[in-house]
Amino acid sequence: MAHFDLPLEKLREYRPDLPVPDDLEAFWQGTIAQARSRGGEVRSEKVDNRLRLIDTYDVTYPGFDGQPVKAWLHVPAGATGPLPTVAQYIGYSGGRGFPFGNTLYAQAGFAQLIMDSRGQSYSGGGWEVTPDHWEGPGVNQAPGQMTRGILDPQTYYYRRAYTDAVRLLDAAAELPQCDASRMVVLGGSQGGGLAIAAAGLGALAGHSLLGSAPDVPFLCHFPRAITLVNSQPYGEIVRYLAGFRDQVEPVLRTLSYFDGAILGRYATAPTIFSVGLMDQTCPPSTCFAAYNWYGDGKVEDKTVEVYPFNEHEGGADHHRQKVLDWLHQHLA
Repeated sequence: MAHFDLPLEKLREYRPDLPVPDDLEAFWQGTIAQARSRGGEVRSEKVDNRLRLIDTYDVTYPGFDGQPVKAWLHVPAGATGPLPTVAQYIGYSGGRGFPFGNTLYAQAGFAQLIMDSRGQSYSGGGWEVTPDHWEGPGVNQAPGQMTRGILDPQTYYYRRAYTDAVRLLDAAAELPQCDASRMVVLGGSQGGGLAIAAAGLGALAGHSLLGSAPDVPFLCHFPRAITLVNSQPYGEIVRYLAGFRDQVEPVLRTLSYFDGAILGRYATAPTIFSVGLMDQTCPPSTCFAAYNWYGDGKVEDKTVEVYPFNEHEGGADHHRQKVLDWLHQHLA
């Protein structure tokens, strides 16, 4: 796949003027406050992960509207005291998976919290998963999560998912293995979009993160994404609007409440992004829009790693090596 988006010199300065809802802060502060008001217990139980060098805990915590959300907590074997913590979010269709499958950051010496994506996990399965806990108003949707409840910000799927992401940060403060004062959020693709949301909305909710590391992030600059590519998962929205031709305006309005190029402006933590210039799943201009708006001038410690000849895999292990170095620097 050749380069198809803006040239790199244009991408580095691409900062589109996106419509920001007047009630955006009130919407999210109210949503998070409502979730917190529901209470709920953070539960943690050690499980047999079949590994000798990593201990794993099955975590259940209250997410959106107090609904139970699953997570894994991995720590180096025998660790009991508070460790610098990595909160990790997973790509579209995936979930927390099996307890032995994703332990890189625990191997590096951190507490690694992995959120289960509600209503997903179908690409890899795993242990007990998180249902969406939602009964919609009967409106239609395209297959997948991208258009579930999309005609109203109150009912949209990512209102629940983003709230789960912020509540994971709340849950870390109640887990003795985690040091919530030394915490970074990260993830790839959808996980990168959730990391941006957690960084921005987490700051609104009172969290002082030490960093964020969105890798080839999804859920950014929706208006451009759905007109530049029709690959999945953005293609779910394209497919929906191809049928419901009269719903473009309410759909774009809803998406403006969940756009990483908007929510990331609230972030205050240092960041390292990545982008693949041949990525037709999360096009380069959408990732750069989120990166260039991230922190809205408040964050000086920010960098973006560019992989000119890669698609959605981005830098893969090359980038993970850079992220590990960056984590050790910011969570020392």
